Amino acid sequence: MEKVVDRKNLASFYDAKKVFVTGHTGFKGSWLITWLQLLGATVKGYALTPEYKECFFNSLPESFCESTIADIRDKEKLKAAITSFQPDYIFHLAAQPLVRKSYYVPAETFEVNVVGTANLLEAVNQMEKKSTIVIITTDKVYENKEQDVLYKETDSLGGYDPYSASKACAEIVVNSFRNSFFNPVNYISHQKAIATARAGNVIGGGDFSTDRIVPDIIRSLRQKRSVEVRSPNSVRPWQHVLEPLFGYLLLGGLLNNDPAKFSDAFNFGPKPGDHLTVKELVELAIKTWGNGEWKIASTKDQPHEAGILKLDISKAENDLQWYPKLEAAQAVEWTINWYKQNKSEVLHYTNTQINNYMNL
Repeated sequence: MEKVVDRKNLASFYDAKKVFVTGHTGFKGSWLITWLQLLGATVKGYALTPEYKECFFNSLPESFCESTIADIRDKEKLKAAITSFQPDYIFHLAAQPLVRKSYYVPAETFEVNVVGTANLLEAVNQMEKKSTIVIITTDKVYENKEQDVLYKETDSLGGYDPYSASKACAEIVVNSFRNSFFNPVNYISHQKAIATARAGNVIGGGDFSTDRIVPDIIRSLRQKRSVEVRSPNSVRPWQHVLEPLFGYLLLGGLLNNDPAKFSDAFNFGPKPGDHLTVKELVELAIKTWGNGEWKIASTKDQPHEAGILKLDISKAENDLQWYPKLEAAQAVEWTINWYKQNKSEVLHYTNTQINNYMNL
């Protein structure tokens, strides 16, 4: 497919711009601020201290970006951080991002994912400067009927588990703020453009979260243990972290240029025929690592997780000219190869992967 957006296009959006990123210490957040640095942006992050010592963020130099270490639920501190920075763009990634954890801390999950989003948008509403905001939710916002269908942006929102429901609620919060305070019809007066991005089952180097398939694989392989797989036949829209981040960056730039057209929700996922089962992903990971084995984990007392979930990405393809650049097998290889690097080399290797991706 012809390359529509390249490094020059992305840099034209973000070079010398001020970008505020919530959740910048997390998996996707640390990749995003690295990419923004390569594009010439000035970045400020707002997030909690990284939960995992091995995470990618802890490999970045302290001078990499300005950071406010604080809770998204602290409305006054969040407002002060945004107001003092006066960002051109905001990417909101801060979240309680784990399905299984949401069963143990359901109220906290709703507080972080719903109230935290409202806190951010209230702070934006009180800022006079023109700003473009991309709110990251998830592919799990849809009412999942457990059928082999592609969910599109106009389908009903839902959520079986607290995490999925909280993200669906966040979408409703965004829509309410957009209608009430950031209506595209009145853009000239408020100068705020807002969109949501729905992606999930993202894989890539630097993720060490509990109860995520790739970190579980890496921990097992490093310790020479069998990889325990909960649901080998479950189907997910696996994608390398650079795929949705490319979508977020592209959406942000286009939204800034044409708020009326792009103030909406967008799915980002793999091509319709490029979905893998958990078993297929694990076997590809072991092959790339070079050795290892897997077994079916005990399913006793396991909380509900969706068995099948696929996204319709035609809107992003048609409206944004975004499309996946990596096939699922490549995404797994890029991911596992990252974890094979020495810690001192991971920033260089991450920059290399970002540059290689932009050259595809």
